[in-house]
Amino acid sequence: MPMIPRKKTQPKTPRERMAARRARLRAQGLRPVQYWVPDLRDPKVRAEIRREAKLLARPVENGALDDWIEAAIDWSELR
Repeated sequence: MPMIPRKKTQPKTPRERMAARRARLRAQGLRPVQYWVPDLRDPKVRAEIRREAKLLARPVENGALDDWIEAAIDWSELR
């Protein structure tokens, strides 16, 4: 059986490959979503995280949070 010569096509650019991939994903009913996260390489971001962690680590004065939780939750449903 003789081989049928293939047409030589130009390689797709990265942009064309990504466009084709996105088209396939959209055909599956998906859509792109972009997430922004804190840049942990930024010293200002790390300093803010440290500051917030210190605030969270402090004990709540006079058990105010515990009192609020006790009042807000119906414990009878959990027993």
